[in-house]
This record gives sequence, C-alpha cells and structure tokens, in this order.
Amino acid sequence: EIEEHRGKKGDTLILFLPPQRPMLRRNVRLRKEYLYRKSLEGKEAAVSEKKRAIKEALAQGKSIPTELRGEEESLRGEIAWDDERTSTPHDTIDDEYAYAGSRDPKICVTTSRDPSSRLKAFAKEIKLLFPNSQRVNRGNHKVEEIVEVCRSNEFTDIVVVQETRGEPDGLIISHLPFGPTAYFTLRNCVQRHDIPNCGTMSEAIPQLIINNFETKLGGRLSTVLKNLFPVPKPDSKRVVTFSNEDDHISFRHHMYSKEGKTVTLQEVGPRFEMQLYKLRQGTLEQNEADNEYILRPFMNSAKRKKIIGS
Repeated sequence: EIEEHRGKKGDTLILFLPPQRPMLRRNVRLRKEYLYRKSLEGKEAAVSEKKRAIKEALAQGKSIPTELRGEEESLRGEIAWDDERTSTPHDTIDDEYAYAGSRDPKICVTTSRDPSSRLKAFAKEIKLLFPNSQRVNRGNHKVEEIVEVCRSNEFTDIVVVQETRGEPDGLIISHLPFGPTAYFTLRNCVQRHDIPNCGTMSEAIPQLIINNFETKLGGRLSTVLKNLFPVPKPDSKRVVTFSNEDDHISFRHHMYSKEGKTVTLQEVGPRFEMQLYKLRQGTLEQNEADNEYILRPFMNSAKRKKIIGS
C-alpha cells in the first residue's frame, strides 16, 4: 500500500508499505492466466489458417484441400459463428492494453537512485505532463519493490527518468501488470525554466498528436505512448506532440488560443528528443522477458531501414 504525507512546502512524501498476501496471490494468478493464453497462440493461429483456406476454397468454387476434409464439417460450423473480432487470431500482445480505455491511467513517476537537483526538477515536470500521476522519491527502494507496490495499488504505468552527470538522458516506460517496457535515450533536454517566454502549464487532459508511427513497431510504440494519457475533452487547449523523423521522436508541449481566425501557439515545455533502444515484453523488473526490439550498433548507418515510420 501507499501512504501520503504533506510536507510544509506542499511536497508529497510517499511511504511504501509491504503489500498484502492476497494481492500477491492475485498477481501470480493473473500472470499464470496471461502465460496460459500466450501458450495457446500457436494453436489458435493454426486453426485460423485452416479456416482461411476453407473460406478461400468456397469463395473460388474449388474443392476443399485434401488435408482439411476430415475437419471440414467442424471448421465450417465455427466459421458460421465468426465475427470481426474472432475471425482473426487473437494476439496476447493486445491483452496488455485490452482494457486500457475502461479507466484512466494511473502513473508512478520516479528517478534513478541519488538523483541530482536537475533530475528532480525534470521529474516534477514529467509528473505534471501526465494527468493522475504521482511522483515517488526513489530512496533505497529496489525496482522489484516499486513494481510490486504499484501493481498492488493498481497503477497502470511506471515512468523512470535517468541521468548522466546531472543531465537527463534516459526514460523508461513500463506498463502494468504484464508489460511491455520501452527504453528511450533522451537528447537535447530543455526544461521549462530554460524556454524563453514559457507559458503556464495547464492541468487539462491534453490533445495528442502522434506523427509518423507507421510500421508495426511504430504502432506498438504509439499504443505505449497514447495510453499514458486519458481521453481528452474536445475543447482542450493543451497539445502534446510525439513526432517521429528518422526514428528520432521529438516531444513538444504547447498551449493554444484562438481569437477569430487567429491561432496563437505557446510552448510550455519541457522539450526533448527520444530514441527507442529497447522494447521488452515484460515489466521493469523482469530481466528474463523476451525483447521485441533492440537497437544494435550496426543499425546506426545512414542507409538502414527505418523501424518506426517512413
């Protein structure tokens, strides 16, 4: 569980309490169910391929393939009951965000150990970006402890910011309870107080602009990013942009106002560039989980294939 205490200056001190045993048993059960559904992927894909072959044969007026004639009757009965959702094989990757829209995301923002004052200030700005988020002082807590407490308190995501010599250079986004976990390198990080004529940051739910995430991995990454934000209201004047160019994602944060036909755009920060270097299927503490993508040194050539967008 989590306890909150307000300090004299309004800071939030969050204390970790050990999770209860029933919650631990529930997490183990959910994980086993998820792994069981994942183990059925191959079987479902094989059955779906057989159905597709029978559909094509019937549509073209051809005879049923010889190897499927023994199963034709049962498969045609299943085809009759298929709809848009069941006609294609179900992917367990979709299970991770299957119920993402049923409730607003709840995000835990923390840092690496012994953060500098600049990283603490950057973590505060990241916390303000996400509605319904809480900033947690890392202290001496292990990653496993933080993930387990966030699971038991129904957090949907963990965001970790990292630094090198006082400069923020890393961002990790881990979706709970099953993953995935995306690792980003940060470059050209400019905080709010360094932006000239920086506007006031609104707490309204922002409109999202996600540009040039066209590949399969880009769509996966787009799902990770957009599910950090609740559904905005149509009249929201706050805009968050993730724009991809050559596999480098530019993050910008603006407020806009409209007077007649004139639209005024004001940057409210922070501002930084992101580059994905790893996407892992599990959560933050699961080092043994499978990697969906890893940036290799030989992929830094100018002629390499773009992995996120066109």
